[in-house]
This record gives sequence, C-alpha cells and structure tokens, in this order.
Amino acid sequence: MILLASSEVAQQELGFGFFASLAAAGLFVYSLKWLSHPSTARRGVLAGEIGMALAILAALLTVWNMPNGSGFGWILIGTLLGAAAGIPMAVFMPMTAVPQRTALSHAFGALAAALVGMAHYYIHYFVIFPDPDHVSYGKDAHPLTMAFLCFEVLLGALTFTGSLMAFGKLQELIPTRPITYPYQNFFNLALLGVALLIGVLLVIYPGQTWLFPIFVILALIFGVLLIIPIGGADMPTVISLLNSYAGLSASMMGFVLDMPLLIVAGALDGSSGLILSIIMCKAMNRSFLNVLFGAFGQVQESSAQTTQKQVKASSTEEAAMLLESARSVVVVPGYGMAVAQAQHAVRELYDALSKLGVDVKFAIHPVAGRMPGHMNVLLAEAEIPYDRLVEMDDINPEFPQVDVVLIIGANDVVNPAARHDKSSPIFGMPILDVDRAQTVLVIKRSMKPGFAGVENELFYLDKTSMLFGDAKAVVAHLVKELKEA
Repeated sequence: MILLASSEVAQQELGFGFFASLAAAGLFVYSLKWLSHPSTARRGVLAGEIGMALAILAALLTVWNMPNGSGFGWILIGTLLGAAAGIPMAVFMPMTAVPQRTALSHAFGALAAALVGMAHYYIHYFVIFPDPDHVSYGKDAHPLTMAFLCFEVLLGALTFTGSLMAFGKLQELIPTRPITYPYQNFFNLALLGVALLIGVLLVIYPGQTWLFPIFVILALIFGVLLIIPIGGADMPTVISLLNSYAGLSASMMGFVLDMPLLIVAGALDGSSGLILSIIMCKAMNRSFLNVLFGAFGQVQESSAQTTQKQVKASSTEEAAMLLESARSVVVVPGYGMAVAQAQHAVRELYDALSKLGVDVKFAIHPVAGRMPGHMNVLLAEAEIPYDRLVEMDDINPEFPQVDVVLIIGANDVVNPAARHDKSSPIFGMPILDVDRAQTVLVIKRSMKPGFAGVENELFYLDKTSMLFGDAKAVVAHLVKELKEA
C-alpha cells in the first residue's frame, strides 16, 4: 500500500515525494559506490540508510494525506510487527552468523515482493461485477505490466524458499552437502519451464485466475529444489545470486506499481548482486551452471593420495617461538575463525606481534567463509586496520618472502591441489599461494576435509605444522606465550 501510494504522488504532483525519491535514488547509487571499499563502507551504509528513510517518509506522508488515511493504521501495525522481529535479530545475532542473517533478509524481502505482486493481481486484474457473466480485468490489464508482475512473483517466490534453504544449510539445520537424486537437473528445468509457460498464459489470459496459485506453488517448489543440490562451499555465490534475484523482483514490482524509485533501487540491488556472483565464480574458476547444477561438495579423495603421509603436529609454545622470531607474518582467516568467534583473539595476536616489530598482514580470499566479504566483516568488527587486509591477487606475489603464514580455519582456498591435480573438484580455482612461504602454521580442529570434500595437500608438507584445537583457544594461548616472551 505504501509503494502504491508513492506512485500516485509521482503522477499527481512534483511535491516533497518527488524530490525525496530523487534524493533517495542518488543516495542509493553513492551508497553502493562507497560500500565497494572498506575505508568508505560506513559512509556507504549511512547513505543507504538516509536514502531509505527519505523514501519511506515520502510514502508515509502520501498515505497520511489521502482520504481517511487509506489504511495508515494497518501500515503502522505492520511496521511495528516487522520492527519487533527485525530489531532483536539484528541486535542479538552474532557477527559470525551474518551469512544466516543475510539469507533470512533475502527471504523476507523476496516474500514481500511476491505478496505485493499476488495482491496486485487479485485486486487489479480480477474484478467481478454483480452480473456473474460480466467480468472485467481492470484498466491496467496491459500484457507488458502482467509480464512484469509474473516475473516479480516468480523471482520473489523462488528466492523466498531458496533463501530459507540457504539459511538451513548455513545453520546446518539441513545437510550442507549436496542433496541429489537421479535426473534432478532435468526435473528442475522442467518444473521451471512449466512455471514459465503458465506465466505466459497468464499474460495472454489474465482472467484465468485458477492458474495463478499453481504458478506461485511451482515457483516456491523450484526455489527449494534449486538450492538443496548446492553444497556449502558454494554458499558465497548462492547468497549473492539470491540477492540479485530479490533485487530484480523488487525492480519488476516497481514497473507493476509505476514507482520509478523502486525500479532504480531494485535494479541497483539486482545488478550488484549479479556482478558479485560473477566475481565469486571467477574466484573459484567456475561457471554459473557449474555452481547451480554441479552438486559440488561431495566427499571424495584427491588422486594425490595424501592420506598415506603423516602430518606434523606442533605445540603453541613452538608456534609462538616461530612467530616471535619472524620478520613478516601473513594471517589467512577462514570459516573456522568464524565458527570459533576468534576474531577478537586474532586482534590481540596482531597487537602482540606488532609490538614485537613483526609486519603482520591478513590475506583475504574472495570466497573465504560463507558469504562474500565474510572475513572482512569479522576482522572489521575486531577493528583490524583496513590497510592490513590484502586481497589475494596482491598478496600472492609476496608469499615467497613471508617468514610465517598462520592459517586460521581456512581449507580449500589454500589447497595446492587446485594448481596441479586435474582430478580434484577444485582444480583451476585461484588459491592463496601459502605453500610458497618459508613456514606454514595451520590452526584446525581436526583433519576433516573442507566443504569441497577433498584432503588438503598443504597439511602434509614438511614446512607445515598443525595446531589442533579450537581457533579461539589456540590463538589465545599464542598471545599468552608472546606476551610472556
């Protein structure tokens, strides 16, 4: 209702709503620009918040000025209910669960878009007059508008259930490994094809309302079946792709409601999510089709047969001595750091090494963790200086001169098999060249493979020492040893 009211304002007069929407659109663009770099990210968040506040305020003022408030009370109730659910989720959910919170946000946003599309269809495209033989489909029953509405509902519905499945995998409520069955890809594509066919029929015959519930149900089922065959290793790409779907759904809603600001905001969201997905696929040297239909993450053994070798375990005392005597140390954070919530202990380690005159940097792989920028978010929470975070392409040439590399919970992104083992599922994926450093320390709970399901050759190298245990506890012991030294 708020969005519909905003479109009416734009049509009637160039008042506060128009200029507020224009300012909001500009702030959204600058928000994305500033969010692209850590040093300006806070400014980008603030710009986005101000822009969204302007857009909502303009819509609320429009509704308030309508006769009888046009259901303003219902809008207020919905806002309060949403805030009651959203505020605790944002305040109490730990930073380590940011991927799960992001997946839920995509789910709720996509559900809202789908519900708006469904309500708009039944309100505007199916009006039965007292004469049961006289059926009208409303003045707005234009085929192009109906096509936008179908895309809105399709993308919104599949993103809703798909995001819930992504949340379940990230939270390990459902298996993180790919869930597959024979001819699954064929069945999924056939299901999508039937949904698209029904969408075409609805565009041509919008009065066939019995088709619309089938269309929605098929979209919801497709969202589930689209995500469950995807393994946990691909969750960063999946999350950014779902973000793109949600944005495109919102953009389609803007066309349906004749609301330019929503078109702009949705297009920005959709395009940025798509670009990020492309970057993620490039970082893994894989295609969209391989991510969506490759069932990547089944447990298997690499042809290198590394299991026949023995790993070299080390103590925190020995590791602390290596770190203390080093001139340069590169820390490689991974999902294990997030699970252990060790980011603040890592900050203490950074401070302790810096006081000893050690040059400490953090190597960030594009797909480390469970969402794009996962490691950046955690290290920023621990107030690690931005200039200490180095991207993969920039840090790789430096590894041969690095004295010690400390890996905290990372696995597949440092596996040398990606460079030479053609039988490995991660073959060709760009990795951090940590094996070219002088010494490698790895903090890991056990020798269990990562989400790619293959053993890591790095762990069996002579230069590698394993520190088994919880990342937070191990790093805390390292800090204690360094302080005593």
